[in-house]
Amino acid sequence: MKIKSPLFAVLTFCQISFAQQKDTIASQEKLSEVVVTGQFEPQSIKKSVFNVRVISNQDIQNLAANNLGDVLNQYLNITVRPSSTSGRSTVSLFGLDAQYFKILVDNIPLVNEGGLGNNTDLSQINLNDVDHIEIVEGSMGVSYGANAVSGVLNIITKKSSKYKWNINAAVQEETVNNEYSLFEKGRHIQSLRIAHTFSKNWFVSVGANRNDFQGYLADKNGKDYLENDTTRGYSWLPKDQLNGSALISYHKDNFRFFYKFEYLDENVDYYNSTVQSNYTPELGSYRYANDKRYFTNRYFHNLNVAGTLFSQLNYNVSVSHQKQQREVEDFEYYLYTKKEAKNITVKDQSMEVLSSTGTLNNFFSDKSVDLQLGYEFVNNNGFALVQEANNKTSSVHKKLENYDFFASSEIMATERFSIKPGLRFSAQSKFENQYASSIGLRYLFDKGLEIRGSYGTGFRTPNFEELYSKQIFDGHFFVGNENLIPETSTSYEASVKKFTSFSSGVQLSNTIAGSYLDVNDRIDMAYVRDNPDTGSPEYQYINISKYRMWNFSATNQLKIDNLTINIGAAFIGVSQKIDNAVFVSDDQFLYSFNLNASVSYTIPKWETIISGYYKYNGKTQQFVEGNSAYIISEIDPSSWLDASIRQNFFQDQFEVTLGARNILDVTNVNQSRTNEGAGHASASNLLLAYGRSYFLKLAYNLNL
Repeated sequence: MKIKSPLFAVLTFCQISFAQQKDTIASQEKLSEVVVTGQFEPQSIKKSVFNVRVISNQDIQNLAANNLGDVLNQYLNITVRPSSTSGRSTVSLFGLDAQYFKILVDNIPLVNEGGLGNNTDLSQINLNDVDHIEIVEGSMGVSYGANAVSGVLNIITKKSSKYKWNINAAVQEETVNNEYSLFEKGRHIQSLRIAHTFSKNWFVSVGANRNDFQGYLADKNGKDYLENDTTRGYSWLPKDQLNGSALISYHKDNFRFFYKFEYLDENVDYYNSTVQSNYTPELGSYRYANDKRYFTNRYFHNLNVAGTLFSQLNYNVSVSHQKQQREVEDFEYYLYTKKEAKNITVKDQSMEVLSSTGTLNNFFSDKSVDLQLGYEFVNNNGFALVQEANNKTSSVHKKLENYDFFASSEIMATERFSIKPGLRFSAQSKFENQYASSIGLRYLFDKGLEIRGSYGTGFRTPNFEELYSKQIFDGHFFVGNENLIPETSTSYEASVKKFTSFSSGVQLSNTIAGSYLDVNDRIDMAYVRDNPDTGSPEYQYINISKYRMWNFSATNQLKIDNLTINIGAAFIGVSQKIDNAVFVSDDQFLYSFNLNASVSYTIPKWETIISGYYKYNGKTQQFVEGNSAYIISEIDPSSWLDASIRQNFFQDQFEVTLGARNILDVTNVNQSRTNEGAGHASASNLLLAYGRSYFLKLAYNLNL
């Protein structure tokens, strides 16, 4: 794939000036978004000590995004890593994988079959009832505990409506590259959400969403292909998802509560590329394949209560119960008769979590000082099947618990200057007790200038796979390690933001930010010995590596009447000292550059919204294992472009969205030197996407 250098880069650091500017703190307050991530109480983004990025509901609608992966492709420093073989999509921030980035729903970490909050499959997170999304980069260990090392993403769901009745029904049809038919090819989405405001106090909503992805063939020939030439099956596996949700909320004076329930049912089909032949007297000569189905289901319960004690103290308590489980069905698929036999279903992985978190703040009548005390109790019950020698499997049941207490204070030293220190203590059932600390600073200058800085420490606890996994087959020996210790991290962030509002109605926002992150005792799979019986090398997870990162970014937003333009860029340096116990990589910094740009224009006369989103991922480098040393591998640059047109009809009751994803037709990008490993050659292409696709979304909105 040939990528041309983007022209947008020259615009990234431009500052725009206008005459007759009007800079007042009051005017900015009216325009501020309200955020909740890392805050004592919901407050304007301007008052937040943390630098919070917000993905609005309008952006989600413009992209016709059905799941979180559809949205995050467009954002700086974030890389979505899809897998065509498992159907999963995970997020990477600053080059650190999804184990270091925590995903929350209404401040509650979201479970998956291998953990809590981390390594979450983005394609399993539905956006049907999302109000907005908040992202905070850098260590958030004090507020959110383990594994919030590179940042957190908080999905804020809708809990109220200005209408008595709100009914939304939508269908969306989408091509998968050039493959589409009404039922058997492409992506087919249907959704329904009904919300009702009983009174000024009570609100309920229920919703359902189905995402039917029929897979992507590319150079494959589908499940009924008879020849044994490795072209049977799909390049991207078919997947069918059903999401359901329900919410009830109550709000009166200072008291509020809500209960939220979510359900996920997912079915992923795997078709083996190997076709086998056999003969029996009953069946005669026949051909078959050993296929699989993966069944995943998730239950999410969250009860939240908030209010005031003694006419002053603010409390906020959540209790959640979550479970995600995956089952695997193995069967033989007979290609002549198109029937199945020998179906066996086993539970493969599961994680059940009971947790509670609570805070108490507003201890002082003096509003220049606030103190927050909090707790978090988590009980994880994990299960996994592991592969022993001689193709035998066994099950592992383990419980991991932590009991955390944290304190944070927000001090308004002056009307403009605030300080926010914090400390967290985590008592761990499996590991040594852990600590996290932070301090944040914010200063508001005249004429819309804001400066923020923060320091934080955090930790990542080993996940279930790193502790207990086992794969022993054909002379290969890969195992977990129950003696692992948590990784520790230190981060620094600083940002300067300038907001300018002009009498002509033009608004300009510019932000420059820098950060540094240091991670010690990183966990990697490494050689530990040769097996005394077979002589084969044995590999195990051990605390052996180190990671450092610095990042410099600039984001700019310009609003002129009905036109909004965003341009941003980031320059990242990453150093990883990788040690496989045989040889060690160089810890030099490797650099990469990425930028994004978006434009949205509303034509008032027709109520038409035209949007475009662009993301450029520059060339990246990383160390890979060679024959006798770690060598530098380069990944070619790539660009991602989405565009859409939204048109409303009949007083906004009917909405049509027409658009395209991945217009530049990205599929795979080249990665150099991956075939130089010692006996483990790998493909030279890195999978990014299945190419250009087009979508049409029809939505009906009834607001009464």
